[in-house]
Amino acid sequence: MFSRGVWLKTLTLLAVETGIIFSVVLLGLYLRFDVNITAILFQQSGIYKIALTTFIAQFIFYLFDLYELSKPRLDRELLSDLVRAAGAVILVLSAIFGLQPTFLFGQNTNGVPVVAMALALALMTCWRLAFHWLLRHPRLCERILIVGTDNLAIEVAREAMQRRDLGYNIVGFAADDPKLVGQSLFNPKVIGVIADLNRLVDEEKVDRVVVALQDRRGNLPVDQLLKIRLEGSAAIEEGTSLYEKLTGKISVDMLRPSWIIFSGGSKRTAVWNTVRRIFNVVMAIIAIALSLPIAIITAIAIKLDSPGPIFYTQERVGKNGRIFKIIKFRSMRQDAEKDGLPQWSSEFDPRITRVGNFIRKTRIDELPQFINILRGEMSIVGPRAERLFFVKQLTENIPFYSQRHLVEPGLTGWAQVNYGYGSTIGDAIQKLQYDLYYIKHVSLLFDIWIMFKSIKTILFGYGR
Repeated sequence: MFSRGVWLKTLTLLAVETGIIFSVVLLGLYLRFDVNITAILFQQSGIYKIALTTFIAQFIFYLFDLYELSKPRLDRELLSDLVRAAGAVILVLSAIFGLQPTFLFGQNTNGVPVVAMALALALMTCWRLAFHWLLRHPRLCERILIVGTDNLAIEVAREAMQRRDLGYNIVGFAADDPKLVGQSLFNPKVIGVIADLNRLVDEEKVDRVVVALQDRRGNLPVDQLLKIRLEGSAAIEEGTSLYEKLTGKISVDMLRPSWIIFSGGSKRTAVWNTVRRIFNVVMAIIAIALSLPIAIITAIAIKLDSPGPIFYTQERVGKNGRIFKIIKFRSMRQDAEKDGLPQWSSEFDPRITRVGNFIRKTRIDELPQFINILRGEMSIVGPRAERLFFVKQLTENIPFYSQRHLVEPGLTGWAQVNYGYGSTIGDAIQKLQYDLYYIKHVSLLFDIWIMFKSIKTILFGYGR
């Protein structure tokens, strides 16, 4: 998901579409006023204003996941998202220029942004269709041969084929059992046996060999893989590694205990911890200052809506199993657990109050957790802090669940922005897979990316 190829394709999209929007707005101004381009750009600071217009348009495209190449999307879904995003851009820009008609050029430019975005939509639709056609064209895709036929191999193939924009073309599977040759496991067929791996790579013009054997004892074709590696005839990658790139999570079913031992991305030095701590404190102070008016209004609304305290505290499990008290705005009735037994919360939980329903969807209920961050009990980004009762239950039922506590729990996290409400053990497994991916790849840049993605989560009320 964060491989160099995906970033390169995303940056290509950004660069080309930045050029399209910038050029179209500039052209619209030039055609309307018939003045020198240099005067528009520099003498009247037009370059900054057009850049702001371009940023607004592309930020809205981002909110509609138009720069998320790893998201499975059909052509009709792509067109639908483009039209909806462009419509949102036109509405926002119309509002801005309706309130401030002289924003761009010092003269009344009302209508220029709308016409420009309509033209930009036509150009971007053609560009997008061409771009995605190129990404999905079989001759331009990376040809992949999957070694193995078990669940890991099938899951890797399924995820790769769902994300056609990533440019993968599964040519087939190599099986250990000759009887499987010619059979269709998912969509690609078994095209040969592992013993003929070198021949299959040459005949099928394979670019990458993905080893997806869950049981490698006696099955791993070491000599053939070494020959492929030394000759440079194809790249070689583990199936679990490709699965991570495709989905942004680590499958518990595919996980081996060595996954974190040999993971370079999980190394956290004293300097790294200090930098991250400073980052968390600074962000928490800024957030508290900016959200103070919202917090005051929320406190008043909670008090008027239902009897009980404004805040509630609850014991949660933190880093290395440390117990701490999390602080939140109360969003449920005071007697939510009157029988004393912990209960899973759900999206349409009847215990939630009217104000509580709103503040949970907008994440306002979690604003007091910035105090936990200042105390060092939490981080801005990390796995969700769970209650001890559920941690004990889930640790007994889910392998590797305790690995979540290798890092501080977070106000937001990779699981929260990728998965919705969870109220079952199955949901907990899905979220754990995202948490494990985060722990393996934790970095300050990754934290910033998750914070940026959290904006969509808050605006669209997805996840928890």
